[in-house]
Amino acid sequence: MNHTPTVAIPTTDRAQQAIGQIAVDLPGATAVFRRLKLDFCCGGQVPLKQACDSKGLPLDAVLAELVSLERSSEPPVTESPEVMIDHILVRYHAVHREQLPELIRMARRVEAVHRESPDVPHGLAEHLEAMEDELLDHMDKEEQILFPMLQAGSQPQASGPIHVLREEHNGHGLMLERLMALTGDATPPRGACNTWRALYAGIAQLSDDLINHIHLENNLLFPLFEPAPQAPQVAA
Repeated sequence: MNHTPTVAIPTTDRAQQAIGQIAVDLPGATAVFRRLKLDFCCGGQVPLKQACDSKGLPLDAVLAELVSLERSSEPPVTESPEVMIDHILVRYHAVHREQLPELIRMARRVEAVHRESPDVPHGLAEHLEAMEDELLDHMDKEEQILFPMLQAGSQPQASGPIHVLREEHNGHGLMLERLMALTGDATPPRGACNTWRALYAGIAQLSDDLINHIHLENNLLFPLFEPAPQAPQVAA
């Protein structure tokens, strides 16, 4: 399930880009625009610079916030557990905590405003809320129990928590499958409003982030603390 990654755009070009297009292209931008009271839905055809000028907002500061949303998904080239854990905390745990409340808010709005549409994803907000509850609980376990254990080098004691968290990763995968089914693989219907399109762009980003998050833990971090698989014995 691969989606087009966010591409960094020069700030001069971003300043002239319509804010509605930025909201769709850059997951997380909707939260910035909402906080700044910039209308990316009905007034989304206005260039960012013009929208900032009309509100008396400093363009450079707004651009800096948007640049901070352009995050790389490349894992660190390292076998250091400490570096991997720091990357996971900053790139994935903190980002999931930002992503989900905004996606839930937009899903509620889309389900309410477009409730008569045959394409509306009924139950999407409820499913995202369930995902948020599970992810928050999972990340708390990692931050409070497993990661301190790994940072202390407690290899034998880590096997149990790692097994539990691997099982929870499987559950996250099933919730992602349900999320993609509800949203037609995060593909907005023809004629969808900017909020609907931004919602699905954010869901695509959440899906990619969660897949990369799980891959980093399951395939790179956890194996450093698990016993090596035993080679099969060959009969004499």
